[in-house]
Amino acid sequence: MKCVDLFSGCGGLSLGFEKAGFDVVQAFDNWEPAIDVYKKNFSHPIFKLDLTDEDTATQIIKGLQPDLIMGGPPCQDFSSAGKRDLSLGRANLTYHFTNIVCGVRPTWFVMENVEQIKKSHILREIVIKLQNEGYGLSAVILDASYCGVPQSRIRFFLIGYLNDGHNQLNSLFKQRLSHKPMTIKNYLGDSLGIEFYYRHPRNYNRRGVFSINEPSPTVRGVNRPVPSGYKLNSCDPQGLDLTTIRPLTTIERSYIQTFPKSFYFEGTKTNLEQMIGNAVPVNLAKFVADTINIYINEGVQRELTLFELDNDFEIPKKVLHRT
Repeated sequence: MKCVDLFSGCGGLSLGFEKAGFDVVQAFDNWEPAIDVYKKNFSHPIFKLDLTDEDTATQIIKGLQPDLIMGGPPCQDFSSAGKRDLSLGRANLTYHFTNIVCGVRPTWFVMENVEQIKKSHILREIVIKLQNEGYGLSAVILDASYCGVPQSRIRFFLIGYLNDGHNQLNSLFKQRLSHKPMTIKNYLGDSLGIEFYYRHPRNYNRRGVFSINEPSPTVRGVNRPVPSGYKLNSCDPQGLDLTTIRPLTTIERSYIQTFPKSFYFEGTKTNLEQMIGNAVPVNLAKFVADTINIYINEGVQRELTLFELDNDFEIPKKVLHRT
């Protein structure tokens, strides 16, 4: 299927879908440092565009005739790492993504975001709009460490298939999850040359030292050295010599995001940390893309049902799937 990637960043979603056999024909973003890195790693073009200009974006993307639109609208206003303030405006990019999808009407779309979006009125509103456009919707919350990524990263995916039933992919996602989480050592072996590393906690009541024998915590957009005078927390591994502990390097963190070692990063450390931290892990994107492929190719039984996310996520009864 021909795909376009909105809010592509440096290309985690694009690369994952390419690895699953999808044809990514163009990407769109508005941040020059990420665009520069994307250009160096993909043969298809990336277009610099402010996606709040929905009319321009819709016209350009319509001309590409994509079968699938994917994207991860910036999620800081939903995220537990941010201020959770929907008035700051970045959450509105979720509306823009939805409006572009509805304007182009591809057969499929995939939207990635943080888990906290499920508590937002914005999700309910876009679900209603997408249902009224005829999309059958599946929503799933995935822990990346059960999807081939050595990282405990929890992310929400909303997937739409035009003129299909709802919840069709949910059970398929569950069936494909691994039985245990992937550790850094599972993925990288001993190539990092360390057993323990530092990841700066949000406050000093939380853990800061981690082992390669477990999944990494979520890779964020900041990466700080061990502070002078840092003392082991009661929840840190005990008996360690802190002088031997270091944070992961920028490039090592890209490996935790499952970018291959051949992926070329260039730019300031601050910009690279941000684009790597904001990226969709490549193997998580491939896991989602492979699941869509299985659904299409293996003729999974389809049933028409009301869209459901979980017991506390209710869509108004008047909004039903259009058959």
